Amino acid sequence: MLVIPWFVGVSDINLTSTVPGAYFAIMFPGLISAFGVFLMRQFFETLPDDLLEAARIDGMSEFGIFWRIALPLVRPALASLAIFTFLGNWNAFLWPLIVIQKPEFRTLPVGTALFNGEAGTQWGLIMAASSLAVIPVLIVFAIFQKQIIEGIVLTGMKG
Repeated sequence: MLVIPWFVGVSDINLTSTVPGAYFAIMFPGLISAFGVFLMRQFFETLPDDLLEAARIDGMSEFGIFWRIALPLVRPALASLAIFTFLGNWNAFLWPLIVIQKPEFRTLPVGTALFNGEAGTQWGLIMAASSLAVIPVLIVFAIFQKQIIEGIVLTGMKG
């Protein structure tokens, strides 16, 4: 339902054939998701109203409340959302297959699929590409590991 309008929009502004444009065209559908909006809304709803009201009484601006109080408290949710978004975009197959027109812009899932063809399956190359595809996922997990553990510890605690 959304792939055709996305492709028409990306093609109209000629993003599929230029270097920075092709990378933006690949990332475009994953920048904002309904799941991310819902997750962050639900997490912001759990923040204690008394804490935010105390900041307002102390004279803090709404942006200051968001930046200094709310945002640090929702870091575990932001880390989870970053991991989910990264994994969803990193493992995407259909959208990069449709939008990328030059072979040098192919993503790892699309390139890995090309090792399976009419002449046979090149299992060694598929395993090597799959092993390389796991490395960025491990790096992202290592970066956000502290926030993930903090989010698990805080789960179920009433603020």
